[in-house]
Amino acid sequence: MSRLATSTAPSIGAGYSESLTKVHASHRTRSLTSEVAALVRPRIAMMVLVTVFAAMWLTATPGGLAWLPTMLVLLGTGLVAASSSIANQILERESDRLMPRTAGRPLASGRLSVAQGWWLTGASLVVGLGFLAGAGGLGAAVVAAVTWLIYVVAYTPLKRVSPLNTAVGAVAGALPVGIGWLAADGPTRLLAGDAAGALATAALGTVLYLWQFPHFMAIAWLYRRQYSDAGLQMLTVADPSGLRAAGQSLAAALALVPVSLVLAVPSGSIRMFLTAGLASIVYACGAIWFAINRDDRSARRLLLTSLAVLLVLMAAAIGFGGPTDRLLGP
Repeated sequence: MSRLATSTAPSIGAGYSESLTKVHASHRTRSLTSEVAALVRPRIAMMVLVTVFAAMWLTATPGGLAWLPTMLVLLGTGLVAASSSIANQILERESDRLMPRTAGRPLASGRLSVAQGWWLTGASLVVGLGFLAGAGGLGAAVVAAVTWLIYVVAYTPLKRVSPLNTAVGAVAGALPVGIGWLAADGPTRLLAGDAAGALATAALGTVLYLWQFPHFMAIAWLYRRQYSDAGLQMLTVADPSGLRAAGQSLAAALALVPVSLVLAVPSGSIRMFLTAGLASIVYACGAIWFAINRDDRSARRLLLTSLAVLLVLMAAAIGFGGPTDRLLGP
């Protein structure tokens, strides 16, 4: 009996130790994955990818897109977007620590070092630009690099200086449309007489620029006290009454209505026209409600509306504005 106990005990101990090691390894893997996800901010990256794909789809020839180059362009864009997000969090780690909304981010909390952050920033930027240059052309890579510079070098530090940061950041948010247009050989098609892709892409970029003002003003209102404590010069900090933020939101949302309808012109799609018109009118109503009330409830409603409207507009652009539906150009 004692020999049996002696012979089985080491086996049980070894098995337990091995299982424990696997558990710790699995935990470390999940922890690293969650940290990287927090750095990359997948929802923002996904918005950028959908934007680029929509621009490519609107620009494509009637035969559609070649899927391997398209996937490589999206991969490259995602890596550049991840790089800009990480660089932003490196530069804002001090102010992030002062806001409950962002204090738990990996760099702000110290779970990842600044050196690790810069390494990830550089690696993802270089690899991403390489994919873009190879699959989408040098022009697409240049636009991605310019977008990165505007977001990291201009928008991020400007948040500590001026409420104009939103207007500058909106440029970076709209520029990925240019990546898609260039990657789908938009200039060549335009020179060949295809005005449809250029018009649709220009409308899409303008839609994205205008869409960002109500979206980010709603966020700026909801977290105005945290932004103030962190020393970030959002418009709701410079004007606590919210009048200027509401005014910019309303102006942009109203301008979005006619611009969104232009998305339907190249394809001539009635479904596109009705969908874009209805979505933009709903957005304008949300901005009007926020302008009237200027409270957390109306701001939160505007924020949720903005996300739904963007999803609908992108889905409509891809579903109803594709290359097989062209009325303008060859």
